[in-house]
Amino acid sequence: MSPLQENFYQKSNDQGETIKTEVYKYLKHWYWFVLGVVITITGAILYLRYTPKVYKSSAKIKILNKTKGLELPSAAFVFNRSNINLENEIEVIKSQRISEAVVDRLDLTMRYFVEGNVLTTEMSQLPFQILKTISNDSITSKASYRIEVKTSGFEVTSHNASQSLVFPNFDTTKTNHNLPFELNLPQDFNFENAEDKVFIIEISPVSVVSGSIKNGVKVNVLGDSDLLELGFTSQSKDKNERILNTLIDVFNEDGINDRQEISRRTINFIDERFDLLAKELDSIEVGIQDYKQKNDIITLETDAELGLSQRTLSEQELFELEKQLMLSNLLGETLRQPNAKSDLLPANIGLSSTSINGLVDNYNSLVLERDNLLTSGGVNNPNVVLLNGKLEDIKSNIFASIESYAKQLKASKAQLSRKNRKFASKVYNLPAKEKIITDITRQREIKQSLYLFLLQKREEAAINLAITEPSIKVVEYAISQHVPISPNSRNIYIMGLLAGLAIPFGIIYVILLLDTKIKGKEDIVERNAKIPIVGELPKLKGDQLIFSNPEDNSMQAEAFRILSANVDYILPVHSNNKGRVVFCTSTIKGEGKTHVSINLSLSLSSINKKVLLIGADLRNPQIHNQINEDKHKLGLTNYLHDENFNWKEAIIKGFKNHPNHDIILSGSIPPNPASLLTNGRFEQLLEEAKLEYDYIVVDTAPTILVTDTMLISKLADATMYLVRANYTEKNLLNYSKELNESGKLKNMAYVLNSVEANKSYGYGYNYGYNYGYGAKS
Repeated sequence: MSPLQENFYQKSNDQGETIKTEVYKYLKHWYWFVLGVVITITGAILYLRYTPKVYKSSAKIKILNKTKGLELPSAAFVFNRSNINLENEIEVIKSQRISEAVVDRLDLTMRYFVEGNVLTTEMSQLPFQILKTISNDSITSKASYRIEVKTSGFEVTSHNASQSLVFPNFDTTKTNHNLPFELNLPQDFNFENAEDKVFIIEISPVSVVSGSIKNGVKVNVLGDSDLLELGFTSQSKDKNERILNTLIDVFNEDGINDRQEISRRTINFIDERFDLLAKELDSIEVGIQDYKQKNDIITLETDAELGLSQRTLSEQELFELEKQLMLSNLLGETLRQPNAKSDLLPANIGLSSTSINGLVDNYNSLVLERDNLLTSGGVNNPNVVLLNGKLEDIKSNIFASIESYAKQLKASKAQLSRKNRKFASKVYNLPAKEKIITDITRQREIKQSLYLFLLQKREEAAINLAITEPSIKVVEYAISQHVPISPNSRNIYIMGLLAGLAIPFGIIYVILLLDTKIKGKEDIVERNAKIPIVGELPKLKGDQLIFSNPEDNSMQAEAFRILSANVDYILPVHSNNKGRVVFCTSTIKGEGKTHVSINLSLSLSSINKKVLLIGADLRNPQIHNQINEDKHKLGLTNYLHDENFNWKEAIIKGFKNHPNHDIILSGSIPPNPASLLTNGRFEQLLEEAKLEYDYIVVDTAPTILVTDTMLISKLADATMYLVRANYTEKNLLNYSKELNESGKLKNMAYVLNSVEANKSYGYGYNYGYNYGYGAKS
């Protein structure tokens, strides 16, 4: 196995041992855990017996989607999700308005209770008849009344009254009182269920009760659906169901009323708009009529046709006038030509003037007559001269006629041009009039279509008002659980069990946390890891001797044998086979150094070793108490003080079963123990004893109290430093650590005394030291 694996397994083993050690700390106090569990379970039983039972009721509803009309597919439609805002619906359900409606409908301002020996329980109704005589609006503060059913009648006591009201014959209507209710017994009343019982009536304002319902109603969304789960808890299952069912009805009616209110407002709005639209349509019709009359319009098509025909006729007349004017001008120009005196004038050229045409004809006749005379009579013929004069007169008349006719034509042309422009303007203005008529007509059509649309919507609103769909679908009306949710017996018992274990655990933990005494080997190793621990001695009842019998095979005896073996390992080997000196000391008095010194010396003696036990604690000797000897018997002080005293004279046999075991008691308590121990006599005694004994065990004084041990510590081959479990303070280990590090104690090793079975290695397991030896007590 690699070093890394060894380290891993070592850590794993250490963790396991640590956990087991911690567990053993508490398991040894198992009786406290048993007592704690018994007490807490008993408390849980009493709590469950006298705690009011709270039941839960639940109902399920589906919020219906009331979206009207066709809608384009949305993301909610594509992914099959509802577009209903359930959060809004939940807030409406839990609103104060809805809760107040439930309170009014169920008349929940009155609550009923029955008193028990220990517990007061809420009831859904009283066993007798009660009629409230006060309206909910008149309740302004809480009040309670105590009703006792006596054999003769009711006895009612108000919470703020010192005297009770007695109503004989179980009827409050026959007595004057100021109670807010009337009481009466039904005909089938059973006295066994109510006699000598006390009932309590509590009256609360609507706001208080509705607030409790609002806070008590729990609404949850079931998954991703449109389903809502409503829950309510109280001591009465019937009350829970009535509240939830009524809440569902009120919420549904509230939604229906909202939609009906919309329909009613729609109808009222449409009726108002009908009156306005009728007036507007009348105004538009009158406007069209006035406009046509003002502009002489029959219809746009007729006016347009008439205007175009008049304009065409006028243009033809104007063309004719211009033609006559041009012909007359042409005739005049012909007369003005130089050769026009003898030429004929054009006749029938299209002039409409008969006078000009007549003059032209006369002129041409005279020209022909003159030309005939010129042929026969010559130029100077008097008839020719006469005819020339007539021709000049006629020509002048023609010019005058042409000029007069031209003026007439021009005047007619000017008049006709004005008439033509009027006709053209009339035709030109027709599009503008058409636009105005079209705008007015469009407004009339809009109003008419709006009128028809509103009429349709009014019919739809009337239908919706008459037939309004519910706002919810009740999936499941209120159902109550048969098992109360509070107190939860299973949880109460579990909590009681845990409390029964946790409380002792906490107390023990605090005690252990505040306990600064050494408990086991790990406490020593934690502070002084460099100093070896050569023995862990189990706890004994009293300080009885272990090795009075060398053959003792008890667990304690085996522990001291292991100690003696470990001590032998740390003792140096002398080349001259001299005996070896073992000092037993401690920090303070009471850590068991005398007890360990005696038993250690006896365990060494039991393996056929010669052992000398010396009582060197001159200030507080204790060895004589273990062997029933006189405290003032000759001992070490006598030898140290008297140079002529032989230490062998102080040797006694304290144990008849240990022939190799000798003891030198401390002797009388001297006034100067420190000077006696350092006068050289003690060192001489040890040197002489080493020649005769294999081991010399010295019981010395505690180190922190006096300096006696430090003065002679150099004489020891090994120093057993006693630490007593559950007695020695942990901080005293620092003192022993300083002694070791400073070298004041030679070859120091710890011996842990009075270890409990679960603290000593090997004692808390199933393979103790007595395994296979037939232990003897």
